[in-house]
Amino acid sequence: MQLPPSHTKAKTTMKIDRLETIHLCFEYDEGFTYAGGTCSARVTTLVLVHTDTGAVGIGSGYSHPGLMELVLQHQLAPFLQGEDPTQVEALWEKMYRITRWYGRKGAAMTAVGALDTALWDLRGQAAGQPVWRLLGGQQSTCPAYASALLWNDVDELAAEAARHIENGFRRVKMRLGRNSEYDVAAVQAVRQAIGPDNDMLVDGSMRYNNQTAREMAAQLETHSAFWFEEPFEPENLEAFTSLRQDVRVPLAAGENEFGLQGFQELIRNQAVDIVQPDASRCGGITETKRVADAAQAAGLRVATHSWSDALAIVANAHVISNAPNGITVEVDQTGNPLVEQLLNEPLEITDGQLALSEAPGLGISLNQAVIDSHRLSDPFNLANGSYSDMVFGPDFFRPAGPYV
Repeated sequence: MQLPPSHTKAKTTMKIDRLETIHLCFEYDEGFTYAGGTCSARVTTLVLVHTDTGAVGIGSGYSHPGLMELVLQHQLAPFLQGEDPTQVEALWEKMYRITRWYGRKGAAMTAVGALDTALWDLRGQAAGQPVWRLLGGQQSTCPAYASALLWNDVDELAAEAARHIENGFRRVKMRLGRNSEYDVAAVQAVRQAIGPDNDMLVDGSMRYNNQTAREMAAQLETHSAFWFEEPFEPENLEAFTSLRQDVRVPLAAGENEFGLQGFQELIRNQAVDIVQPDASRCGGITETKRVADAAQAAGLRVATHSWSDALAIVANAHVISNAPNGITVEVDQTGNPLVEQLLNEPLEITDGQLALSEAPGLGISLNQAVIDSHRLSDPFNLANGSYSDMVFGPDFFRPAGPYV
């Protein structure tokens, strides 16, 4: 029997019950060579927000696992218990204020962002809509590029680039900054391998000075490079601004920035043409969307960074797919199972487009077998090694010598 409106039961609000942190580590058999030396392993942190309804939101953050554990479980968790997870922006502001004194950038902002992404997942589940649609998107695809092509034999680089195109990508990113002879030969080989109709993206590995950056930019213009990423260290904004005035190849940066405030520095200094936030580093989906909006207001484009896990790639894609100035998302192709196998629904790239689910929230689920295989038992006891962006132990600190 249908009850009169006055007797209809009020809708129950979902409440956060607890947080679960899962730290993952994958060790390469051989690794890859890059400006920082030889990468031996990769890490990421997953965050599961459990609610009293049984719904679970998932997010991820890319930082030192021990630092993530401290911020997430030893500070933020008690403040979130009992809160409505769909109040995403209000909770983001609360977490930011709580961590401001030691945060604003770095691991604290990364932890806030991991939770923020999980909250967006829950908001979408509660609304019965995918996050990309909640953000205003109209299509369930997003441009994506293959990110790999580390320092290697030039012929092998060319063959690898061709494989990425065969596998459905239409853009590939390579790493330069080894030496001038290698850089020029590598650019020529990759351009020839992928042909004129596919895009070649170039990461400068923060290895250039004012003169060598201009010389390399001229080469990249000749070979129609899509962008020139981080020719300088991120603190050297004056060099970015000066170079941008003198070259035609678009400049990109942002993977080393955190929060809207950091990207506003890039924007105000007119340092780049393309900003590169990362939901798993810069503050979650909320802050990545704010960065994209700020870039659009300044007439700039946005292309997200990602170098940790598949969940982060999907979170970034939900933002980029709806952003009018969104270009593409980064997809690690270095043989990392935290990217290739973490999801029960593997990333699908067709004709350069990453498919996003129509399912509510982020539309993904985690592969428990991969989690069990790569779970860190103690996030504070990370083995010495080179984790691509983080190095532990002096034996693994072997950066390349000066650029010649």
